[in-house]
This record gives sequence, structure tokens and C-alpha cells, in this order.
Amino acid sequence: MPYIDLDGIDLRILSALQADGRLTNQELADQVGLSPSPCLRRVRRLERDGFIRTYRAVLDRESVGLGLTVFVEIKVEKHSRDNAQALQAALQAMPEVVACHMVSGTADFMAEIVVPNLKAYERLLTETLLTLPMIGDIRSNFALTRVKSDAALPLTHLKREGAKPEPDC
Repeated sequence: MPYIDLDGIDLRILSALQADGRLTNQELADQVGLSPSPCLRRVRRLERDGFIRTYRAVLDRESVGLGLTVFVEIKVEKHSRDNAQALQAALQAMPEVVACHMVSGTADFMAEIVVPNLKAYERLLTETLLTLPMIGDIRSNFALTRVKSDAALPLTHLKREGAKPEPDC
């Protein structure tokens, strides 16, 4: 793992923004114990250095009519780099695929798909997924209850023992 140079204030900023990305700079500064100018400089640095990728609203799936979540295990036909890359591109282009990972085990990819209902998933499966020539096998697992989703990333592994905060310039 590469060295990540974040001090305690940076970690508090990241945690606070994960909990509420709509905090004003003043609210954030108050929460992390900085004045607004140094707080804003730190946020801009965290954005510039790629720790903060974007800000967005997390929508309630059922409220927007996406009541079915399906975890789809996909096996690539005739394993090749070209087939794997083509499948990745196809999955990235599908708005119903909200997350996708290349995995080890019996499947090559695990995709999280959200659709309004079973009929919509059947359509996606038969009219889109099964038409892709690089797919060898598909196994669908339907979510019965969402236990945890959209959680903040854990940052406790980044805390350095005995580290002193960097001075703000």
C-alpha cells in the first residue's frame, strides 16, 4: 500500500464530508477545529490529490422506483483480455449497473444492478446481457433486504500513532 500522508485534521475533514457532503465550509471548519481559510485549503488539496473524487446526492432507490436489486455473477466466454475489456466497457455503459467488480472465484465479474421490478430485469437480461457475445454464463442473485448500502469508507487504518497535526499555513 502506498504511503498516504493524511493527518488527524484531514481524516476529520474526510469523515465529516462523507457523513454530509453539503456542509458549508464554515460548518466543516467548526467541526474539525480550524478557521475557514485553512479548512478550505485542506479540502481543495484533498480534492486535487484525489482523496475526494466528487460530491453527489445519494437517492433512495425505492423512492425513485428502483425496487429490485440484483447481484449478477458473470463469466467471460473464451477468456481473453479483449473479451474482458469489451465486457467491462459494456457494463460501464449500462445505467442499471450501479457497481461492478472484477472478482476471483467462479465468476469473473460481479455486477450490482438496480431495476424497477422483475419484469424489467428479465428485459435487461434477455435483450441486453444475454446478447453480449463475450458472456459465457450469468447467475442472478436477488436482494431480499438491503442491510447496508452507501456507507462511508472506514478511515481508522489511516490513523498514525503519535502523529502531530501539520501546521496550517
